Amino acid sequence: MTPSSWSLWRRIAALCAIVAGLLGIIAVSATATAAANRSETTEVMERLTPARDNAERLYSQLLRQQSGVRTFALTGKDSDLDSYRDAQAQESQILGETERLVAGEPALVDAVHQVAAATAAYRSQITEPLIQATRTDGVNPDRAAPTDQSRAVYNAAAGRIAELSQRLTVRRDEVAAQVRETSTVLILLLIFAAVVVVTAGVLLALLLRRLVTRPVTGLAAEVRRVAGGDYGYEIRSSGPPELSALASDVDTMRRRINADLNDVQEARRLVEEANRMLEQQAAELTRSNRDLEQFAYVASHDLQEPLRKVASFCQLLQRRYSGQLDERADQYIGFAVDGAQRMQRLINDLLAFSRIGRLTNGFTDVDLNKVVLDAAAQFDAQREATQAEIVFTDLPVVHGEEPLLGALFSNLIGNAIKFRRPDVPPRIIIDSHLTDEGEFEVSVEDNGIGIEPEFADKVFVIFQRLHAKETYPGTGIGLAIAKKIVEYHGGRIWIDPSHREGTLFRFTLPAPTPVIVEESAE
Repeated sequence: MTPSSWSLWRRIAALCAIVAGLLGIIAVSATATAAANRSETTEVMERLTPARDNAERLYSQLLRQQSGVRTFALTGKDSDLDSYRDAQAQESQILGETERLVAGEPALVDAVHQVAAATAAYRSQITEPLIQATRTDGVNPDRAAPTDQSRAVYNAAAGRIAELSQRLTVRRDEVAAQVRETSTVLILLLIFAAVVVVTAGVLLALLLRRLVTRPVTGLAAEVRRVAGGDYGYEIRSSGPPELSALASDVDTMRRRINADLNDVQEARRLVEEANRMLEQQAAELTRSNRDLEQFAYVASHDLQEPLRKVASFCQLLQRRYSGQLDERADQYIGFAVDGAQRMQRLINDLLAFSRIGRLTNGFTDVDLNKVVLDAAAQFDAQREATQAEIVFTDLPVVHGEEPLLGALFSNLIGNAIKFRRPDVPPRIIIDSHLTDEGEFEVSVEDNGIGIEPEFADKVFVIFQRLHAKETYPGTGIGLAIAKKIVEYHGGRIWIDPSHREGTLFRFTLPAPTPVIVEESAE
């Protein structure tokens, strides 16, 4: 197979393999160079430099030994030998440490041994005899004065120390030069790697331009010609085998389009007819929405305005003439005020019921923990007065409208507090779990007066009440609104008949739609 017949993938793979091989060689060389550089740097910083510092310290310890012995020769006090003994111990420690640091360097180790021998000779020939003579013969100032022999032995030891320091300095400079050399090699390797990467990028760009961009541009021009109406034009393309196969597939599609043109025209006619029907249905739906909006306006304005006027004047009569008429007249006025107020509440509740699902902001992901917190906050005063407790943890995120879900929980929590047992603080437990159908089932449980099983369906009917309004105030629309909200979200709500103490409401809500990420085929 010749390279000209290679596929685009094979050519790119070959280029990448060459670049990877070069970069691999560079990486191995750089690793070896970096290791050598680090080893040499370690030798300079952690071995040779401390060893050279030790040489300076050896000289100071030798000087301390000389000074300590002279002082002892002048005073004869053993305490004056403490500095001498300490300097001797320090010297021994420094020599051992220096020998450990230069291990592996025979010349430097030999220099350390020569220093040890020279200092030992100084002590055996000069300092120790002087100490013994002072202890035997007593203090003699002339004995403390340096002699030609002591100077010679001392200078020999100091010379060995200076020679060691010089050798360490020379060796450190040699290794430092090697560090600079390996650093330069490492930089050159990195530059070469950068050149390889840039060159590979340029070659890849040229390869794509020659094998992809130009053939695709030509294929696009031929496709536009066919799209312009020339269905008899045969599509051909040059380039790698993938684009040639693509051109063949496009030409096959062209032939099928030409053969199926009549079917497409028939389908277009059917689509246009369906569009006309949809437009008619949309117009009917628009008209129906206008009627509903008109009804909402009438209910909220035209009906409520005269009702507010009746209630206002009845309340005015009650305030102004209360006690001035007979007891029956006051009772009649009270009935009128109460009836007008009840009618206002009924109309407002009916209006809220009719608006569910019509005025919508669209479904979003809603955190039920936040919704329940906001709903519970509306009953802070009632909770404090009744010592009510609301318990919930780890409620899910559902797909719905947050305002409607807030109204749902407000109705259920408000009912649980309202229909409580006397002298028993209300306890409301809200829980949830994911069903096998992929939706969340939420439960709201209370310890109130409960609902008899035969009324489990009746309580969800609008304006249906199980108790007199004097005992439990309200319009009887709360659970009807709750049912409509749940059904608007595609769920259902019911009372669990197996729960004996209090009431257990259960309802389902849709789970958030998971985001599906499509994997692109190579």
